[in-house]
Amino acid sequence: MENKIDKSEIIFLYESKYSIPNGDPFTGEQRYDEETKKVLVSDVRIKRNIRNYLEKQGLQIFVTDNTEKGITDAKGMLNFLAEKTGEKDILKVLQSCIDVRLFGGISTLEKDKALTNTHVNITGPVQFALLNPSLNKSNLRIHQNTTHFSSKEGKGQGSIGTTSLVPYTLCQIQGWINPYVAEDSGLKSNDLDLMFKALWYSTNGTEYTRTKSNQHAILLLQIVYNQPNDKIYGTDRLIRMETEKQEEEIRSMQDDFTLDFKRLVEISTSGKVKEIRFFTEIEEIEKQLTSVDKFKKLLL
Repeated sequence: MENKIDKSEIIFLYESKYSIPNGDPFTGEQRYDEETKKVLVSDVRIKRNIRNYLEKQGLQIFVTDNTEKGITDAKGMLNFLAEKTGEKDILKVLQSCIDVRLFGGISTLEKDKALTNTHVNITGPVQFALLNPSLNKSNLRIHQNTTHFSSKEGKGQGSIGTTSLVPYTLCQIQGWINPYVAEDSGLKSNDLDLMFKALWYSTNGTEYTRTKSNQHAILLLQIVYNQPNDKIYGTDRLIRMETEKQEEEIRSMQDDFTLDFKRLVEISTSGKVKEIRFFTEIEEIEKQLTSVDKFKKLLL
């Protein structure tokens, strides 16, 4: 099987209604740019979604707590995997994990007679923007709810919690695939197929929690370049929302806005672009993109 990794950029759109797409780990509040009023989603959130999905498919994950030892540090995980696989070369131990082949990993194990290559640093060939701003502006809404359990011992009533919800946001995630780095990480073309599937389905249902239960994947794009050094400027602005409403008033894609792909179609004619692969479950979008040269449907 051919294992050619093309230089690519990833654009992934999904909507979120009255939920918290990415809460701050310290406050639980939605990440938010108060100057632009854009909702923010971190690369860590996206990678966590992908890892969780792949792990549920039975694939070995490096950044996980699901081992016989439970929560452990990186060194403990490496020793666990070396024992589990019977592999002595730590480079190969790391490369046995699909999330390392995708996102990278590091080992700083002390020298051990039984192990080799104990100091390894694998850069991930797949990366996402540290913070990904939404396409539309949004005003956060305060939400209060009561809990069954009391806040302090001796109190008879449950406590009241307050948090901020996003009424509606169209999140745009931007990523990159580097073929040079892929050679060192051991990335396989099949790994990318699995990652795209995980990105879509982890957002579209398999990773539902209370704060993310109203999310829907809209469109996944892989812009494939002809050469490893090719680059198109401004790929984060290829898709626009067209609406007659104020952006903060948007509540539904069906009723409040349409997507403008003119700029996306325009860059597809560039000699730098080999093809643009896409996946969507929205018939109207599929019809628009299928009719354009160089656009090919991804198989998930």
